[in-house]
Amino acid sequence: MRLLVCVVAVVSSVWAAPPVVTDKAKTGLDPQQLARIPVRMKEFVDQGTVAGVVTLVARHGHIAALDAVGYTDIETRRPLKTDAIFQLHSMTKPIVCFAIMQLAEQGRLAVTDPVEKHLPEFRGQQVLVDAKLQKPARPITVRDLMTHTSGMPLNPPPGIGELHGALHRPLSDVVLILSQRPLEFEPGTRWQYSNTGIATLGRIIEVLSGMPFEKYLEEKIFRPLGMVDTYIYPPTEKHYRMPTAYILKDGKPLKYTTDPLGEGAMKFRAGAKYPLPEGGLYSTATDVFAFNQMMLNGGSLNGQRLLSPQAVAVMTVNQTGAISTGTPGAGWGLGWFVVRDPAGSLNLLSIGSYGHGGRYGTYEFIDPKKDMTGIFMIHREGGSDEKNAFVQMTMASVIE
Repeated sequence: MRLLVCVVAVVSSVWAAPPVVTDKAKTGLDPQQLARIPVRMKEFVDQGTVAGVVTLVARHGHIAALDAVGYTDIETRRPLKTDAIFQLHSMTKPIVCFAIMQLAEQGRLAVTDPVEKHLPEFRGQQVLVDAKLQKPARPITVRDLMTHTSGMPLNPPPGIGELHGALHRPLSDVVLILSQRPLEFEPGTRWQYSNTGIATLGRIIEVLSGMPFEKYLEEKIFRPLGMVDTYIYPPTEKHYRMPTAYILKDGKPLKYTTDPLGEGAMKFRAGAKYPLPEGGLYSTATDVFAFNQMMLNGGSLNGQRLLSPQAVAVMTVNQTGAISTGTPGAGWGLGWFVVRDPAGSLNLLSIGSYGHGGRYGTYEFIDPKKDMTGIFMIHREGGSDEKNAFVQMTMASVIE
């Protein structure tokens, strides 16, 4: 019994979220400005555009502000808490790319490798040019998948178009089908956001690690970082911590019953076979903070090194040059958007900052020059006023 108590005590100390530090001498952030953020978020709740918001601001390794306003559900008006578990959706993508870089550092792949080297089903893939199929100038590479420049389409083809709602096929079957689809443009020549490309990366992780995709993330990333509330398949005992999903219609959030991943049959992934590498993760603000702080630290956290500083640097530099990514002033690194010029810094982020957003409104940014990260968590598709306000107010809190 004494041994069990000791083990529990050790585990609890590892898993505990860092305390909030309001000392501006340690954070270089204005506490009064930070205190205005939840006030502004509450105004959005009162205006009826969002049910609830969790925000986290951290600098120099300290959480300077962690707040929850509003409700987990508009009808019941149950207060939202800071430990709420949100669907990250596309904020999953940088973590997938991080896993790929781990495999690269293990010598299992090179980012420049053709995808077909690791997934033979991609051999002979063609590209559609002027309504005609032809051999591409070169095969797609792992880097192309990570930068969304492969030419693979946004979503699965009509034959499995219900995949993102039903999650009814294993990852291996899905990627086999995707491999037989033509590319939509020559690899490396354009940028097109591609869920199917990230799904392919997930399959590469399985093949090279010999582990199921979700198991690899759990063992090689979440567990070492103490991300105890981050899952592909969340346990039943934590379902109550997930807020209701909404979609913005005519300026008001409506319960998202039409989306199986929202308030439909697959909200908690019951019976799912597909792990959804392009957007399957659930997490909390403090768990996301652990991952982001590890990135700021150059690949390590609390004595656990997950990646080298060199690999972190490669992931977070603009890899797409001047190719348009659909966002003014932003390029793309390996799994992250990257602010590349002043047009991308109008929200007060420094050039070189990076981050990602998610379909239900979640958002994260990491500003290496300021040594800080911000995390914005909601469960509502549509609209970005709340996120923009958070980012600008957060960056305005920097005083030194």
